[in-house]
Amino acid sequence: MMGSLDGVRVIDVTMSVAGPFATQILGDLGADVIKVERPDVGDDTRKWGPPFWEGESCSFISLNRSKRSVVLDLKTEEGREDFRLLVDSADVLVQNLRPGSLTKLGLGHEEMRARNPRLIYCDMTGYGGRGPLGDAPAYDPLMQAFSGLMSMTGEDGGAPARIPVSVLDQGAGMWTALAVMDALRNRDRTGEGTHVETSLMETAMMWMPSQLTGYFAAGVIPQRLGSGTVGIYPYAAFPTADNWIIIAAGNQSLWERLCRAIEREELMEDERFLLNPDRVAHREELFEELARTLRERPSAEWLEKLASVGVPSTPIQTLDQVVRDEQVQAMGILPEIPHPRIEGFRTIALPLRENGEYPDIRRVAPLLGEHTDEVIGPLRAQTRGEA
Repeated sequence: MMGSLDGVRVIDVTMSVAGPFATQILGDLGADVIKVERPDVGDDTRKWGPPFWEGESCSFISLNRSKRSVVLDLKTEEGREDFRLLVDSADVLVQNLRPGSLTKLGLGHEEMRARNPRLIYCDMTGYGGRGPLGDAPAYDPLMQAFSGLMSMTGEDGGAPARIPVSVLDQGAGMWTALAVMDALRNRDRTGEGTHVETSLMETAMMWMPSQLTGYFAAGVIPQRLGSGTVGIYPYAAFPTADNWIIIAAGNQSLWERLCRAIEREELMEDERFLLNPDRVAHREELFEELARTLRERPSAEWLEKLASVGVPSTPIQTLDQVVRDEQVQAMGILPEIPHPRIEGFRTIALPLRENGEYPDIRRVAPLLGEHTDEVIGPLRAQTRGEA
């Protein structure tokens, strides 16, 4: 499937997770993504590990497919001039270096858009590039902590816990990809590029709309609820005889069906649990009541009974179970694709389909500088007037 960004060139000056995730999305959608890396070391994630897969960092190869890699030393005039040639050929530039780094080299958005007015220049930062922390470095766990997100994760009374995926990095990457699509659409109308800014902090705020609105409305500071959520109960993990399951009884009908399925109809008449606000106010007591019953039988038996009456529920699976699951197999989101260096290589498709098909994965993650001559050579030849 040819992506909608076929013919769009993206210059990727990013490292770690947020920026590479954004440009990988653009590459999967068809863009020609040129990843600019430092000599010798490249993107930091090339060294992150273990695990490694045939000597290649799993972090790097999971975030940098659909790209070509060039090595440029931007500390030298030759490197900066080659970079300017790249920008002249580009539609989009995405960078997440420390704020001001490219500007100090004369490669900031004002200079680059003066050369190429159609350029869409994207700055990705931790704290938004302004304010007292605007220039501070930021990594996902720092931002989960600073934004308040970490104050809500973990068990009640326990230590704060980081969400163990880079939810803010990858979220910022998604917003950047969306912003690029919007800017390209605007450029179609106006002929002009623009300066786009996204950040991890702003992403964190956007991931908490209910919690922030609740605070503005009632001054409620969300507490740690483990697997639960604010405002609905039972809507959390519960122990069974052999494991844990998630039950999501998100309305009154589902609550009543749950009670009947586990043969605890008397809970429907208990004043503490009559309506959802009552159940939320007495979540600890209700957890104990439900857990006492659910511990009597194994997970599979409960899940079958709950499914038979339409109560949403699921086992809590580990990744080895997930990749073998019939549903995941049917989706086909973990394809095995040809790789020049890794036999049996599998990856994750971009999670959107058109006419039933995921976007093609055209390139595996590149070796450091693998495409420098292929990309930079023709640009230099053009400046010399060569055919």
